[in-house]
Amino acid sequence: MSDPLTGAYAAEEAAIYAYGLIGVALPTAGEEKEARSAELAHRQRRDFLVVKIPQLPASPAGYETPFPVTDRAAALKLAIQVEDGVAQAWRPVLAVTENADRATALAALTDAAVRATRWRRLAEVTPATMAFPGRTG
Repeated sequence: MSDPLTGAYAAEEAAIYAYGLIGVALPTAGEEKEARSAELAHRQRRDFLVVKIPQLPASPAGYETPFPVTDRAAALKLAIQVEDGVAQAWRPVLAVTENADRATALAALTDAAVRATRWRRLAEVTPATMAFPGRTG
């Protein structure tokens, strides 16, 4: 049971790091507030997983981003990738959980998909939604 949970934990940790970069590259107070809200949501999901995983993997001191985050366009692109990755990481958790834990996993996947859609709309990326969030391929 811990493998999918560990994957979700790693995705949440990476998202927290990424939103630190994303927030400072967004030019408007509203967009920065959206990034801070997303970071807080990922911290809460990470904290949920800390309690559920018997032996936490070590988190790296830093993460390598797929590209430099120097402006709004790059920040939005990274935010979309982060949320898509988080949705992909939570999807397998659904298969190994039940009851309240499964509801939390579904909420995490759904929240990431909704945030990705918001970022796509701000970036004017089409389509703004994915047919099956979290599904690879």
